[in-house]
Amino acid sequence: MSNPYLMPEILDYIIDLLRDEPKALKECCLVSKSWVPRARKHLFADVKFHSAANLESWKKTFPDPANSPAYHTHALFVGCPQAVADVDAEEGGWIQSFSRIERLRVSCNRTSLNTIKISLVPFHKFSSSLKSLHVTSLILPHSQIFNLIHSLPLLEDLTLIGHDMSATDDDEPHGLPIAVPPALTGTIELVLYQGMVNTPRRLLDLPKGLHFRKLNLSWRCEGDLHWMVGLVTVCSRTLEYLDVTCELDGALCWLRLTSPKRRISKGSCFSVDP
Repeated sequence: MSNPYLMPEILDYIIDLLRDEPKALKECCLVSKSWVPRARKHLFADVKFHSAANLESWKKTFPDPANSPAYHTHALFVGCPQAVADVDAEEGGWIQSFSRIERLRVSCNRTSLNTIKISLVPFHKFSSSLKSLHVTSLILPHSQIFNLIHSLPLLEDLTLIGHDMSATDDDEPHGLPIAVPPALTGTIELVLYQGMVNTPRRLLDLPKGLHFRKLNLSWRCEGDLHWMVGLVTVCSRTLEYLDVTCELDGALCWLRLTSPKRRISKGSCFSVDP
């Protein structure tokens, strides 16, 4: 049976059951051309570019961005942001082929630490569906991070890890015009190192405030307690879950609060004693 036929509804149902079985999905692609589109929907739902080599492999496999399976991708991990920026500049908006991203993770790995300048500009407004942003970096300046945040009006969940290791900003303009401020109504995870104030300060300065329902906060400097209290206070009207970790001089302190919204009053705050 060289061209097996199944009713579209049955075919879709069978392949959907295999969404978490990449090996089986690849085998489906070998059965018939008619099976490929549905299998691709799951095979390429989550794409990871750990290195420039991964990116080059993708380009060789799918030389035409318009006909690539990037359309099916909902979660994208980029461990080589400068390589993506270079390709995007060379090909005039290559990253725009990933037009349905809902979750974006960007990480500056050890290789990236040797890069003189990393640009996140290609990711500005690149997906109208993006609701979750996770950025891990020791070197990216704040203008890069927050200009990206400003460009994502549907953003709900935000994770920022280690950003104040670089205290100087580059020449990218601060505070890009915001047509619609980000929603920021989901979860924020903030992990700070070595006495950082710029990240929480800029979060508190975002237009129309913060409306997170869940806060996961972690820091290692006593001076940052003030900023953590500020974040909790600003979100007090919407806050439903709070998880705080503070590590001072090797002593680990934590406070976890899980409570219905009605039990968290406006202006609530907390303190952590080592």
